[in-house]
Order: sequence, then C-alpha cells, then structure tokens
Amino acid sequence: MICLAIGIFGNTETLIGVGVAMAGLGGMEVAIREHIGGYRSHTTLLAGFVFVVVVGLLFYAFKQVLAVALPIGAACFLVAFLLLRRAFQRASGGLSYRIGGRH
Repeated sequence: MICLAIGIFGNTETLIGVGVAMAGLGGMEVAIREHIGGYRSHTTLLAGFVFVVVVGLLFYAFKQVLAVALPIGAACFLVAFLLLRRAFQRASGGLSYRIGGRH
C-alpha cells in the first residue's frame, strides 16, 4: 500500500506497478489459504491466475504470439481448475463449492 501511495502521489509508474502487484499477491495468498483450507472455494480465481501467468510468460518472456499463448493458457486453466476443484472437495468434505464459509 505504501508503494502504491508513493507511486500515485509521486507520479512514479514503477511504484504504482509494484504496489498493485503486491496487493494482488496479498489477495492471492488469502484466496489460496481459504481454498486449500476448505473454507471457501476460489477455483475459478486461482485457475484464472494460472492462465494469466502462463499467457504472460509465453507472450513476454518467450515471445510467442497470442494465437499460440492463449490456447496453451486455456489448457493450463482447465487442468488447474480440475485439480483445484478436487483439492477443495477433499478439504471441504466433498463439497464442490461453499457459500459463506463454515458456520
């Protein structure tokens, strides 16, 4: 949050990017913990994160065109979705989703 505030008020694009990335990682950490703990399902969010990372790496790091990167990202999304759903079902006692967490 500090990097984001300094970036906004100091008009520094790099610090804005760092602040947004750190906030995103904090949110992902909570989502992973809730999902693996069986508290609340975040299957689509976590699989979508896998998609974004895979497509981003293929496009920027490996210089692949989007016509190649997107189908590979979609396949990774599907595999991650199925594995994450199964992990949540094991953690929650068989439920595939849970609204509102445990009571």
